[in-house]
Amino acid sequence: MANVAIVHPARQAVRSRPSLWSRLGQSRDGLGAVFMLPTAAILLTFLAYPLCLGIWLAFTDTRIGKVGSFVGLENYELLLDDSVFLLAVFNTVFYTVVASALKFALGLWLALLLNENLPFKAVIRAIVLLPWVVPTVLSAIAFWWIFDAQFSVISWALIRMGLISERINFLGDPWNARASVIAANVWRGIPFVAISLLAGLQTIPPSLHEAATLDGATPWQRFRRITLPMLTPIIAVVMTFSVLFTFTDFQLIYVLTRGGPLNATHLMATLSFQRAIPGGQLGEGAAIAVAMIPFLLASIMFSYFGLQRRKWQQGGAD
Repeated sequence: MANVAIVHPARQAVRSRPSLWSRLGQSRDGLGAVFMLPTAAILLTFLAYPLCLGIWLAFTDTRIGKVGSFVGLENYELLLDDSVFLLAVFNTVFYTVVASALKFALGLWLALLLNENLPFKAVIRAIVLLPWVVPTVLSAIAFWWIFDAQFSVISWALIRMGLISERINFLGDPWNARASVIAANVWRGIPFVAISLLAGLQTIPPSLHEAATLDGATPWQRFRRITLPMLTPIIAVVMTFSVLFTFTDFQLIYVLTRGGPLNATHLMATLSFQRAIPGGQLGEGAAIAVAMIPFLLASIMFSYFGLQRRKWQQGGAD
């Protein structure tokens, strides 16, 4: 008589139960969480940890080679009496507002132009994108030569045309230096704004413009009543990123002027680096960096709450 193996009901239930990986494979939420783990680990390691460490250092008197102690708000009290820091705040706000406004105006104009039926449109779009693709340091070195006090091609051209009699000191005069770094930032940032807004223009149905034209609407009325309202959500997102990139700009300023002359082009980012690394005051440098967070949060929240409004999303009333 053959032996018949008898399996206990409890063991049979355990064997029939699906494994953890099987359950994750059958659950979209669980599988998504597994795939997000590497990204979460990278963000925690390279973003969250440095941010938390910087906030902690901002409340200490840590220096390079010396373990600091907790000093509370002492670093911020010193910064409020620091004329260089207050000048850096002014420079950062002025630099961000003027550069962002110019990038928006010129980028929108360029996007509207590229949205028309132009010959060699694909080639023109690729050329427009070049300033954004070129590494920032390489762009800054090129502008350093363009704005050089002795060998500036701008001064040379203006002198040859008889418009000026002596070379312009672009980077040696405080306001000339501010205008020069803003021009370099605008040149580099226009492609991002233009291409992003052009993508938004491509989503607007041509039938809306055709119907408005048949109703006798002028080009300005079509832009004001159709293009701009439907483009507003994209404008909010694009300009939020533009403000963030401009406010935290470091490479362009550091290569061109290193904050000079007379701290006229020092931004909060460059001043933070100068105080923390060459100056050795890690706590003070971290405090300057942390002071940038409220400005950045304000721009992000403006975009977030603006995009929740139905008027911004559909071009109509709330």
